[in-house]
Amino acid sequence: QVQLVESGGGLVQPGGSLRLSCAASRIPFSLYVMAWYRQAPGTQRELVASVAEKGIPNYADSVKGRFTISRDNAKKMVYLQMNNMKPEDAAVYYCYADPGAATWRTDYWGQGTQVVVSS
Repeated sequence: QVQLVESGGGLVQPGGSLRLSCAASRIPFSLYVMAWYRQAPGTQRELVASVAEKGIPNYADSVKGRFTISRDNAKKMVYLQMNNMKPEDAAVYYCYADPGAATWRTDYWGQGTQVVVSS
């Protein structure tokens, strides 16, 4: 059974930093675009950042210059370094494995990790 397990969420003050991690198992990791989404209460889930195996990372405008996505294909891990955090970054953050153009492959979601930004 494929698993995506997020960790690293928690409470952070405005201006602070957090690093989210996502561990993938039983998945051909390098074949997937890995992404982070987030969803705040009452809003739709939105893409935060994504990165293909050897691609250029893609970011939502709201996090450009503050967040950095990275992946370690050998460890099947994807990370989201979040700096200079703002109250509007508070949300549940989800790890997502996107098969991209390989639509015959299943996509996968993690269960999410809560991020709270508050003083």
